[in-house]
Parts: sequence; C-alpha cells; structure tokens
Amino acid sequence: MSITDYRAIQRRSLRVLAAGQILGGLGMGAAFSLGSLLTAEVGGSPAYAGLSATMSTLGTALFAIPLARLAGRVGRRYALAAGGAIGLVGAVMVIVAAGLSNLPLLLASMLTLGAGGAVNLQTRFAAADLAATQTRARDLSLVVWATTIGIVAGPNLVGPGDALGDSLGLPLFTGAFAIAAIAQLCSAILFLTALRPDPLLLARQRAIDEGVPALAARRGFGVAVKILAETPAGAVAVFTLAMSHATMVAVMAMTPVHLALHDVVLPLIGLVISLHTAGMYAFSPVFGWLADRIGRTTTILIGQAILLTSLVVNFSAPDSVGAVTIALVLLGLGWSASTVSASALLTESVAAEDRTTVQGFSDSVMSFAGAGGGALAGLVLAAVGYGLLNVWVMCLVALVAISVLLLGWRNKSVHTA
Repeated sequence: MSITDYRAIQRRSLRVLAAGQILGGLGMGAAFSLGSLLTAEVGGSPAYAGLSATMSTLGTALFAIPLARLAGRVGRRYALAAGGAIGLVGAVMVIVAAGLSNLPLLLASMLTLGAGGAVNLQTRFAAADLAATQTRARDLSLVVWATTIGIVAGPNLVGPGDALGDSLGLPLFTGAFAIAAIAQLCSAILFLTALRPDPLLLARQRAIDEGVPALAARRGFGVAVKILAETPAGAVAVFTLAMSHATMVAVMAMTPVHLALHDVVLPLIGLVISLHTAGMYAFSPVFGWLADRIGRTTTILIGQAILLTSLVVNFSAPDSVGAVTIALVLLGLGWSASTVSASALLTESVAAEDRTTVQGFSDSVMSFAGAGGGALAGLVLAAVGYGLLNVWVMCLVALVAISVLLLGWRNKSVHTA
C-alpha cells in the first residue's frame, strides 16, 4: 500500500471520527444540560444537583481503561462502538430511573452514561494512529475541534428534548436523554460500519510491513505505570493532561457558583460558560498546527502560560463579569493548547504496541484529576473565596511548567553527553 493510500485512509478516518464526535457531543451536551436538574428533582433536594456531573466524570474515568484494552485487542472500531452502546444503555437507564424516582439507579445511570465521555477522549488518539509525525497534532486537533459543534448545539436541544419527552409521555427533564440515546446509537453504528479499515490495526500492519518487529502488547494499570516510569516524555505528557484538566475543571466548575452569589443572571452565566467551552475546542486546530511547527513541549509551555494569565486575571478582578469572562476564555484556550500537544507527545513517546494501554491509563487519570479538582475547588472556594482559589490553582500550572522544563534539560543533557 502506497503513502498516498495511507493518506486517503487517514482522511476518511478523520471524517468518520469527527462525525462521531459531533454525534456524541450532541447527545451528551443535551443530556448534561439537564442532568443536574433531573438529579435534584429525583433526589428531592438541590444538594444532589452536583452528583450528576460527578458520576458521569467518574464513569468516564472507569470506562477509559477497559475501552482502551478493547481497542488494543480488536481495534478502535469495536472499542468506540462499544463505548457508544454503553452510553446508549446509560441514557435509557436515566429515563427508567426518573420514571421510578430512584436516585441510586439514576446515579448508576449517569455513571454508565460516562462511557460516552471515554469515547470522546479515545477518539482523539484514534485520529493519531495513522497520522504522519509532522501532522499528528493537527489531525488529533481536528477531531477535538469537531466536539465544538456537538457541545454548542447540544444545550440548544433542551427545548426539542422537552417536546419529544412530552409527546412520548416521558418523565420531566428526560427528553434530552432520549436525544442522547439516539445520538449514542447513531455514533455506535457509524463507528462500527464506517471506520474501515481500522486505523489502529492498519497502523500495526504498516509497521510490520516496514520491518518493525511486532511485539506483544503489555496491558494493565501497573504495566502502564511501569511504561511511563521508563518513558519520561510520556510521564510528563500524562502529568500535563491531568494537571491541566484539574486546573480547568477547578476554576470552571466554581465560576457559575461565584457569579450566582454576585446575583449575575442565569443567561449571562450560561454565556460565560459557552464562551469558555468555545475556547476549549474551537481553536484546537490552531494549537495542533503550532505543536507540529514548534514542538510539543513548547506548545505545552504556551498553554501553561495562557492558563497562568487566566488565573491572574481572575484573581485580579473576581468581581468583574467582564474580567471573569476573559479569564474563562483564556482558561479554555490554555487547556486546549496543553491537551492537544500533550496528547500528541504521549502518542509518539511510547512504543506502538503499548499505546492503547498508556492512552487508556492517561484518560482515566485525566478524568479522575478533573473530578478531584472540582471537588477540592468547592472546599477551597468555601474557605478562601473565588479570587484566592485561582492562586491555589496556580501551583498546578507551576508544577507542569517545571516538569516540562526538567524534561527539556534532561533531553539536552542526554544529547550532549
């Protein structure tokens, strides 16, 4: 098979992966926009509202490794389709739980629905399987960008979701989850039928054809830790992904609470979060191009500089809606630059046979870090306020920057030795 053939297959794979991202984001965006309201309704208290996002995030973390293992065994096509199918089951379970007014079942349903988030994360790595080294970050970022469409359009389907729910006689707030179920079903079918040839399996066969010896894949949580211990660049990439995600979630999750305490109207709060989300995804191709041009670690440092600027703006003027809006947009941009470049760095830092193992571990750690960052941020907000929360989060940015600089120093020392 010629290079032209591989490039054509890669372009087709990117189109399929991007379409799957749009469908997944469409369903998840519609569902999670009402998830907190549904949880509070079923639980009978606003105190339960935050459990919806927490359980879905934990679900993403828990499903990331099994789905990565499945990809390692049978390819991306079946793994992504399986994740979509599990997300479909979760969405249906949510509707059943709401009908029964069963909070434990609802929380378990949200956990199951989190598989859709694991698919979202794995898809970006699937985009890198067949990518050339000089375009790997760009290809990865294009799939990340596709998430923008679903995420932005999803919340706008709340109205149609309510209408659908009313027409079907579904419980209150569950129409959006019916849309999520349909979207997850469509994404699963798309991945299963259209992601051919499988990019991961084809990449392995290509390596064999080029004379690279085929080694048995190593799997397991402990194995991933061992691989990263032997691969400093991979370890720094995972650390960057986890800490950047924790930074983003910690500030983003507390911003609506902070603004509401200052009597900011809900539509304006929604606009701030929407602009933040646009910053996370809309400019990812720019950062992918940048990572390919000037290097992965340099782009990570640029991302951390943007995150630091965001935190400084938030700390300097926490009571200004305009300043907070600018800070949240910068927060999304910094997250995007760091995530795209670190994902590319991770993919090319480990051996091909170990990639799915390490990628699944990375996605799980990233999700757990986000959940932990959000939970701890609530405690910090209650203790010292929104402004000083940003100062505490600066520590995470500093740790990432130091780790990247140490990696560069280590590589320079090795090359000059």
